[in-house]
Amino acid sequence: MTHHATAPREPLLPPSPLTRARDLIAEAHRIVALTGAGISAESRVPTFRDAGGLWRNYRPEELATIGAFERDPRTVWEWYEWRRGFLATCKPNEGHRALARFFLRRGEEGIVTQNVDGLHTRAALEEAGDGPPDAALPIEIHGAIARDRCNDCGLRAEAEPLGDDDTLPRCADCGGMRRPDVVLFGEMLDSALLERAHNMAARADLCLVIGTSAVVYPAAGIPLATLHAGGRIIEINPQDTDLTRAAEVAVRGAAGEVLPELLA
Repeated sequence: MTHHATAPREPLLPPSPLTRARDLIAEAHRIVALTGAGISAESRVPTFRDAGGLWRNYRPEELATIGAFERDPRTVWEWYEWRRGFLATCKPNEGHRALARFFLRRGEEGIVTQNVDGLHTRAALEEAGDGPPDAALPIEIHGAIARDRCNDCGLRAEAEPLGDDDTLPRCADCGGMRRPDVVLFGEMLDSALLERAHNMAARADLCLVIGTSAVVYPAAGIPLATLHAGGRIIEINPQDTDLTRAAEVAVRGAAGEVLPELLA
């Protein structure tokens, strides 16, 4: 009897991180995405401390505080007006757009952002076209620089430009002083927005963490809320972070390159 030797089987290669991440997305029922500065870097949005470096001999850390606003609201207003003008020249990139299309298709909201640049909102409005953009509109836990908010009653409104005189924008409701709708150093985050974001994450079985190390609380608690409820984390970032160990899979690369392929 002749025995034919069988060729040794090639070992099966593990799936690539992108393939594994796609499989997890396909299996998930509820998905939440947490984004940070990394997703907007490709839109040429400068990081906080890069935004002008020194502006009229002030450091950003001196101006973005509640104390500075109370002492010298005019100077703080002028700095934010300058930042608004710069951000108006930045456009949503393919990462923002892919995320907007993904949640519009799903028909349920799921984006939480630490960014104040408004690019997720712009992407949602542009990708929705004539349809409702709600599913792709983000929870902006640090606020949005393009909006105003009353410093007294908290009423939010469309941004109002500064006049040439010394008067500052006033609230149409209570007459209090308006300010850019961003969280300043020395202030608490909006507890209602935080609660919404945490509840969304706790109900999700998958959290996409995009362009952020997600180690600073309270934002760091959002992916952990998914994890503690039995869900999983996918990290999308060019490099490892402190969250990588907790992630089921880490996809390395820029959000604008990874997300269109991952969420198509």
